Amino acid sequence: MRKAVLERRFRDVERVGDAAEALCLVEQPQFAGQLRLVISGLSMPGIGGPAFVAELHERLPRVPVLVLGADSESETDYKGGWVRFLPRPVAVNDLLSAADELLGQHARQSA
Repeated sequence: MRKAVLERRFRDVERVGDAAEALCLVEQPQFAGQLRLVISGLSMPGIGGPAFVAELHERLPRVPVLVLGADSESETDYKGGWVRFLPRPVAVNDLLSAADELLGQHARQSA
């Protein structure tokens, strides 16, 4: 459902099944060069949310990440710049506003 909502506002929305698949995608230069925002949510098999964000930022330190937090997580679990945390449940308008905000900040910093 979130993918459909995001696709109405943004183009080129890609959904992956788990953190390993996401990290493999960012290893592809063409994909990584086009990546503007990562939205991470729910528990991911094999790696926790904070570890995934840290690993992603080692590879792509300037790509913003929007974390849709799990019940056991908090904003303090996520370190570094370019990370925004939204506790669940996340309203659609909050999701879209946070994504817009991160994309706008990223565009201004990259310009």
